[in-house]
Amino acid sequence: MPESENPMRYLSLATALVFAALAGAYLSTLAVPPFVDGDQRLKGDGDIARGRLVFLAADCSSCHASPGQSDRLRLGGGMALASAFGTFRPPNISQDPADGIGAWRISDFANALVGGISPAGEHYYPAFPYTSYTAMTVNDIVDLFAYMRTLPAVSGKAPRHDLSAPLRIRRLVGFWKLAFFNERHQPGIVDGNPLHDRGAYLVEAVAHCAECHSSRNIAGAIKPSTRFAGSIDPEGTGFVPNISSVGLSSWSQEEVTAFLSSGVTPGGYRVGSSMADVIENTQKLPLVDRRAIASYIKALPARQTPKP
Repeated sequence: MPESENPMRYLSLATALVFAALAGAYLSTLAVPPFVDGDQRLKGDGDIARGRLVFLAADCSSCHASPGQSDRLRLGGGMALASAFGTFRPPNISQDPADGIGAWRISDFANALVGGISPAGEHYYPAFPYTSYTAMTVNDIVDLFAYMRTLPAVSGKAPRHDLSAPLRIRRLVGFWKLAFFNERHQPGIVDGNPLHDRGAYLVEAVAHCAECHSSRNIAGAIKPSTRFAGSIDPEGTGFVPNISSVGLSSWSQEEVTAFLSSGVTPGGYRVGSSMADVIENTQKLPLVDRRAIASYIKALPARQTPKP
């Protein structure tokens, strides 16, 4: 039989075409928003005062404040975040309707935080920690949105991410999500103790502590075995410390609470780098929330620091 008439050849070609069609169809459905416009769960005006506390705990200004100026509430974005995949630049999330999120609906905002999906239906890169924010409560999302509506508009779009050509294809993030993103997951280990469980929610979801204090695999996803065990700084300039019960074994719960207020370790060392920005936010939280964070962190399972 001539090669051109070989039925196995046609079968292989047909199989490849079917697989490509199915893959394309599947990719097109991966950016399905968890919230739709008018969702009853997102009703209400939101509590601005509570939203401010969510904003602080979520550390929004540390990434999104416009570089080169001191006002942490001018959220024009643009700061360079170096990584193994290139340079990410957080977007403008101010109330500017053209360059920021001033024209967003509450459903757009919720879909970004919970599903990592833009109003245009594109995937956000997980440099934006929606992998943690996905566990935020609807009430906190509504309150945060209400607070952010009170912040100033900042004109100007942030520069684009500087990534290699294949990584610019946002649809590929859908495959990453399929492998590593657990939408609406339960945050941390809860035990029924209100202080501990509040800490679990703050540490695992809103404050997204594991995003920096864990090492990552080749795809950039957190390695479960090193969660909270520290990692090489994403910019390659140092090492983010182990905050599991191994790394903080000599710290008391009261010392962790005090550190979140002052930024000074029990040994008298004042924290620097990006953690200084975190402390600038945690010191403004209610004392009970700092105690809750400390309670949960001190109860984290022991994990050895990964080798650099």
